[in-house]
Amino acid sequence: MTDEIVRCEWVGLDPLMIAYHDTEWGVPCYDDDVLFEFLLLEGMQAGLSWVTILRKRAGYRRAFNGFDPQAVARYERADVERLMADASIVRNRQKIVAAINNAQRFLDVQAEMGSFSEYMWSFVGGTPIRNRFRTMAELPATTEMADRFSRDLKRRGFAFVGPTIVYAHMQAVGMVNDHTVDCFRESQVARGDS
Repeated sequence: MTDEIVRCEWVGLDPLMIAYHDTEWGVPCYDDDVLFEFLLLEGMQAGLSWVTILRKRAGYRRAFNGFDPQAVARYERADVERLMADASIVRNRQKIVAAINNAQRFLDVQAEMGSFSEYMWSFVGGTPIRNRFRTMAELPATTEMADRFSRDLKRRGFAFVGPTIVYAHMQAVGMVNDHTVDCFRESQVARGDS
């Protein structure tokens, strides 16, 4: 008999990934400030590993005014250049410009819908989807729902919000519970344990 904790196999042994998996990934989030942070970070992750972004998360937090969408929406050309010189983040001009644009679009959604959370959660009827996958091989890169969400974000002018990025966002903020059934967090998240 073993007391070893079973986690989703993608986690690996990196302490940062373990902490992220055990405390954040898949937990339903309704806080617009946190949702903006994840939207920004998911866009930055495109083409990179998630652990790379997690290692730079503190740098992103500092560089992007604590992920304040109102502050980021006001960034100008000088801010883009400041960010391009900041070694604590991934320096990709397209992603930086997209983050500023997305902050502006995020505020537009808040103004229209009352909150980004209200808008985002409408794609799953306000309730997380519990997929109960048995293996990592069953996890899709995207779904029809993520495709719809992605198309709507693009229609609203968001950038770096393709279906795969959007599905990763949905997983991160708990719109879907994609912890595999053998993972200790799957049932905890389903019960609403943080």
